[in-house]
Amino acid sequence: MASALSYVSKFKSFVILFVTPLLLLPLIILMPAKVCVQYMKDTNMLFLGGLIVAVAVERWSLHKRIALRTLLWVGAKPAQLMLGFMGVTAFLSMWISNTATTAMMVPIVEAVLQQMEATSTATEAGLGALELADKGKASELPGSQVIFEGPAMGQRENCDRKSMCKAMTLCVCYAASIGGTATLTGTGPNVVLLGQMHELFPDSKDTVNFASWFGFAFPNMVIMLLLAWLWLQCVYMRFSFKKSWGCGLERRNNEKAAYEVLQEEYRKLGPFSFAEVNVLLCFLLLVSLWFSRDPGFMPGWLSVAWAEGETKYASDATVAIFVAMLLFVVPSQKPKFNFCNQTEEERKTPFYPPALLNWKVTQEKVPWGIVLLLGGGFALAKGCEVSGLSEWMGKQMEPLHAVPPAAITLILSLLVAVFTECTSNVATTTLFLPIFASMSRSIGLNPLYVMLPCTLSASFAFMLPVATPPNAIVFAYGHLKVSDMVKTGLMMNIIGVFCVFLAVNTWGRVIFDLDHFPDWANVTHIET
Repeated sequence: MASALSYVSKFKSFVILFVTPLLLLPLIILMPAKVCVQYMKDTNMLFLGGLIVAVAVERWSLHKRIALRTLLWVGAKPAQLMLGFMGVTAFLSMWISNTATTAMMVPIVEAVLQQMEATSTATEAGLGALELADKGKASELPGSQVIFEGPAMGQRENCDRKSMCKAMTLCVCYAASIGGTATLTGTGPNVVLLGQMHELFPDSKDTVNFASWFGFAFPNMVIMLLLAWLWLQCVYMRFSFKKSWGCGLERRNNEKAAYEVLQEEYRKLGPFSFAEVNVLLCFLLLVSLWFSRDPGFMPGWLSVAWAEGETKYASDATVAIFVAMLLFVVPSQKPKFNFCNQTEEERKTPFYPPALLNWKVTQEKVPWGIVLLLGGGFALAKGCEVSGLSEWMGKQMEPLHAVPPAAITLILSLLVAVFTECTSNVATTTLFLPIFASMSRSIGLNPLYVMLPCTLSASFAFMLPVATPPNAIVFAYGHLKVSDMVKTGLMMNIIGVFCVFLAVNTWGRVIFDLDHFPDWANVTHIET
């Protein structure tokens, strides 16, 4: 029954997002060429390039090395460990998918929790840290199910450990969702916003680009991450200094056990490989080119040779595809130039070693469904625009002209945050952004003043296991109940909307000039 429902759900998604735009829109209002072009827009290529770079990072385990090295540096005290898990997860989620980040981080969290539990049980049984080390190497490995026999744990201690497990696992999925909001390619809704801006307001040029979005969203991400950490500390650890920062023999043993697990995992990675160095260099090149293309406060490299008047011949997508192509060229091993001393077998091997990526790995790892999902969303938005549906719905909201803009932003952000708990965040932004854009234009409000907070709010799916893949991954480990996620996630939604409201009314006003109605929003560009 479950498999049948899953199949029906997938079939519905396929029909609505792919078949409907491609088959029905040409029959109703749009030429087929106008529909198909939506599936390969500049925005789609930007997202695709970012996905390919993420595949290279995952293939050579660079993300895992960064995560473990950071956690070893942060320390193993409970509060520090949670903050370290959240910081690493958020950083990785900025560049690779939140699902892949969560799937990589949760087993590390689980191994640490299991080792800490085994150490606590041994300490209570009077074994001590040295006897625990002699008990066997198996108990030191991640994922070990070894449990030492001893007296039953007190109810309070058992409750505290369960609470720590809940907090440690929840912090990962929450940080994955929060971290994706910081970069333009970090999550689907951000890419949808960029595509809708180019489609609905073609004269907006580079108002929203990688640098401007990062300047707006990254501080919001940091603030929200810290508030989420404080909230989880208060709910599950009661923010006790003794419990959070560690005191006593049991705490020291737990910290030592957690640190040993992280060290063991890091040792398994071996030394820094040639492939990892090259992937890291390509990644740094991508980020630096994105930031320096057109930073806004100074001329970027775009103005040197890739701009002519108002026309710009290179975008963020150009950079993403350029670095993605480099990954198919840059070698994963050191080329051997010493031809004289080579053996017969070495001479038979190709001179140029395999590249960091090949097409077989890429087509298996890249989530092509997301790329098509974006294209289907853009096609539907184009149909709504050309048919006049978005404009009509926007005009129905003209009475909102009497409502203060700040109140409009707050209400719509709450609406999107609730709606995204039940639907895909990409589908939510694709549905609402064209309507909000038309509404903003009809009441004389800067469209970005509404579109920015609603885009960020679409990523705040914290309350339900099915709301987003990171929640489902964490829930599958069995530490959490649905009631735990609802109770904690409700406050997380409020924190998220509050942080976005703060951001859009402070530094967001300066970055995007939200106090003025822009010239590029006067007329919607419609091609029929």
